[in-house]
Amino acid sequence: MNIASLNERSLVWRLVALHVWQRSLKWMHGGPIFRMQPFTAVPSRLLLAPQDLRTADATNAADIYGGRFLFSGHLIETQGRSPFELETAHEDWQRELHSFGWLRDLRAADSHIARQNARALVEDWIRYCGRWHPIGWEASVVTRRILSWLAHSPFILLDGDHEFYRGFVKSLARQIRYLRQTINETEDGVERLHAALAISSACISMAGQGRFARQSIRRLEHELNRQILPDGGHISRNPRALIDILADLLPVRQAFVAQGLEMPPAMLQSVDRMMPLLRFFRHGDGALAHFNGMGSTPNDLVATILAYDDARGAPPLNAPHSGYQRLSGGDSVVLVDTGPAPEPGVSGDAHAGCLSFEFSSAQNRIVVNCGVSPKSNPLWRKVSRSTAAHSTATIEDTSSCHFLSEKPFGHLLGAPILSGPVKVPVEREDDLAGSRIIASHDGYASHFGVVHKRDLRLSGDGTVLDGIDTFSAVGAIDPEHRYAIRFHLYPGLKASLIRGGTAILLVCRDGEAWEFDAHGSEPLLEESIYLSDVYGHRRAEQIVIAGSVQEEPSVGWQFRKTAAAKLSRRGTSDFDEPDELPLQDPVPDAS
Repeated sequence: MNIASLNERSLVWRLVALHVWQRSLKWMHGGPIFRMQPFTAVPSRLLLAPQDLRTADATNAADIYGGRFLFSGHLIETQGRSPFELETAHEDWQRELHSFGWLRDLRAADSHIARQNARALVEDWIRYCGRWHPIGWEASVVTRRILSWLAHSPFILLDGDHEFYRGFVKSLARQIRYLRQTINETEDGVERLHAALAISSACISMAGQGRFARQSIRRLEHELNRQILPDGGHISRNPRALIDILADLLPVRQAFVAQGLEMPPAMLQSVDRMMPLLRFFRHGDGALAHFNGMGSTPNDLVATILAYDDARGAPPLNAPHSGYQRLSGGDSVVLVDTGPAPEPGVSGDAHAGCLSFEFSSAQNRIVVNCGVSPKSNPLWRKVSRSTAAHSTATIEDTSSCHFLSEKPFGHLLGAPILSGPVKVPVEREDDLAGSRIIASHDGYASHFGVVHKRDLRLSGDGTVLDGIDTFSAVGAIDPEHRYAIRFHLYPGLKASLIRGGTAILLVCRDGEAWEFDAHGSEPLLEESIYLSDVYGHRRAEQIVIAGSVQEEPSVGWQFRKTAAAKLSRRGTSDFDEPDELPLQDPVPDAS
């Protein structure tokens, strides 16, 4: 047994011990004892309702009124029964149901029937699940329900009687107390920060919460200071975390202003840091790069969030604490993952994509990572996190990170990263000729004795992207070990071999063309799949350069623009309807 495996085993046992300890504490703080305790501390009234920034769809109101609930890709018709009586529904469907995010759709309908329907469903939840439900009382679900009930309380309570008002506020206060008592046992990272935001939002929005308000604000400040990095990134290194946090943090900030309360410094600083980094991750079409758990971009929500950005300046080029770099020239943008794996406790969604990059020109995305599948399928999730699903190099089709396997503890702990790149030195040069970064990682050093180094230069006018991938020995190298450098192409690009198979022509939908040359190596065109699409998985292609680590330790390549766009078109994004039909899922739905 080598040192790495000993370290990993030690880490696994520490994670198991922490999990057992937290489960025990959660049972003590929020288990049967909590459910048996009488609850009489009911706030007298609600003072305000924080805004819900997420987009609503009023057309869903008719379906909900008719007993048709389409959540997480699963349609269930209740046949006249309350949806909260159903226990055999898919777990993801139940989570979305119990989170009450669909209240925004009923509110958007703005009708008396929709309001009555909302009250009836809230009453059903209080009757059937108000004391306990295995999914309805999960910390993340309780958090979302509190925020939804608070935001849409004016809509729910209008025309309601005093008895319903008191029952609604009492249930809300009970859920807040549960979250307050179990916040230390929630999953670290975004889930815990969201819980702190929900508690703070509730304390500001409800009367008679002075002592709890001060305590909740201190906890929120602690989590913001701990989780939001100096450059504005999140400790999980997931760009999606910025969207989710800002979508809840901005309404809480507005609630402080409405109540005339002093703004916590951490809240102001966190928003000011996160806004520029949200712009940092955007391509020309508005989509965010697919790194470490980022899937399809909710463009409407991102646009709403950015409307609160007072500075609205140019995005930064360097995010050293988050571990990302941005090259910009002309209309071209290159985003590169240059950071080590996050801490195990917040790495449940992190990917093995060190030194992967995404490349776009104006509104055309050219090179991407495969992204994250919207399907609740552990097999696709495993595929999306692998190094091969990223535009970087693999050795022997092995990921640069080692994830916790399903057995024997995966069902308890999820799949955190146990080991991966630790040393990721980065050099950056910016001048009139363009921008250049040189970075390397040691994710393959322990298993293959190799350090992968990537040198990228984008010309000042954005028409040429040069790259060199080098594999340096740091120990004995097996001469049979081979690498594969992958460039996943965005769906819709037309790729074809030219010049006798030594180069590849890429043509975008608007006529813009790029030529890829591997400087002596013969690039291959192979099938790929794009996972981060709201219409389902889409067919795509990838450019692959294969070689021997020992015999061909360095490979140079280039993307060169050969034709400008000929057609005017609207901006494309993950929400644009694809030209081709989505792929059928080739992997059985494990859920």
